[in-house]
Amino acid sequence: MTLVVIGPLTKDLVVIGEQSSHKIGGATYFQSFVFEEFYSDYVAIVNCDDESLVKGFPSPDKVRVILKDNTHFFINNYPFPDNPDIREQLSNFARIPILKSDLEDVLPHKIDGFVLNPLNRFDFPPETIEYLKAFNVPIFMSLQGFLRVPGKQVNGNYYIKLSNFKELPTILLGVNVIFLDEAEEKIIGTDFDVDEMVITNGSQGSRIVNECEIRINAVKCEEVVDTTGCGDTYMAAFVSQKLLRKSSEIAGNFASGIASEKIKNFGPYNYNKYL
Repeated sequence: MTLVVIGPLTKDLVVIGEQSSHKIGGATYFQSFVFEEFYSDYVAIVNCDDESLVKGFPSPDKVRVILKDNTHFFINNYPFPDNPDIREQLSNFARIPILKSDLEDVLPHKIDGFVLNPLNRFDFPPETIEYLKAFNVPIFMSLQGFLRVPGKQVNGNYYIKLSNFKELPTILLGVNVIFLDEAEEKIIGTDFDVDEMVITNGSQGSRIVNECEIRINAVKCEEVVDTTGCGDTYMAAFVSQKLLRKSSEIAGNFASGIASEKIKNFGPYNYNKYL
């Protein structure tokens, strides 16, 4: 079963207290390390202006690049190192949409599922999502990008604010599983025609909402080093288990454990394995 994971590649600045570092980022990037280990039949499709960035992926040969005239840039600032649940985010809000015409040339011939990772509201135009729905395969989607709007500008970047998106119910019609966090759930609610909603809440664990509600405890980590990409890691781990026909509860507990492993080190899950 070939899984197609789509979303922008980013250049990130991570600031933890007084320490800072530049990294490659983006949900698709973080997720590729999880899929590499737990669901290796995947293709990653990214958009950016620098094809050389894919060298940082665990298997660059599995990455297909849509070249654009810009790359997403994010600043992830954790002002309190002892409390990784508090984060300030800024972005350049690059307008580099992934178009149907972009995908027609890079999609594999056999597709068994999509993972969609918008980082801002411009990434996946409605016509692109309708095109992907027509493949009639499971779609797993992160919601965070659709809710992000620019706030106060600082040195050419914008603080990220969240607001509802009136087109969201239409976009989600036909999507199987959506992923969001507690702050995003408070803005949009849970009244959507999807099979499951996975709602994460950092160190407080997560909830899986389908016919009922399943609560997943966070796996405690003695030393938290880097939480950037933790939600993306959780999402990929959850998807990998669902595609292996595991229950939602098993998938959620597995994802919680993998997310806990990720935050013990800088960068993506088990990154040192690929150095």
